[in-house]
Amino acid sequence: MADFKPDIGWVICHAYLWWNEARRGREEGVKDRPCVIVHTRMNEYEETEVYISPITHTRPEVPERAIAIPPETKARLDLDREKSWIVTTEVNRFIWPGPDIRDAPDGGLTYGHLPADLTEDVVQQIKANASERSLLVVSRDDEALNDTIRRRRKPRET
Repeated sequence: MADFKPDIGWVICHAYLWWNEARRGREEGVKDRPCVIVHTRMNEYEETEVYISPITHTRPEVPERAIAIPPETKARLDLDREKSWIVTTEVNRFIWPGPDIRDAPDGGLTYGHLPADLTEDVVQQIKANASERSLLVVSRDDEALNDTIRRRRKPRET
């Protein structure tokens, strides 16, 4: 998994923690679910930070805050036949690969990649929500563990 480079648009299986669950004190997601990688960046520790959006069967209260997945895309990704949406109002953030990634049902690392146009729509809607300050971010990292790991690393030569 460490050799797998996360890419925007990949659908992975993750123990996603909803923002309202985190707010109530939960530290683990209730179930594993497909999620879309919507952003990656290299942080100041040269670690890859990944942001993911969940896929859900729950119809969004505000349709403009989620994107429906076309049936043909769901079939290609080998997801179920129920109507599903990609939520664009919240994301989980973690250092790749993170302990909450699960194998896809076929044993692989991903379900596959969303089509480019669907990926672009999702990313644009998330950016719009972020600029409106209506994007909720749940950090899934254990900061104490990250600090311990970072201290053990050999300092970079400058």
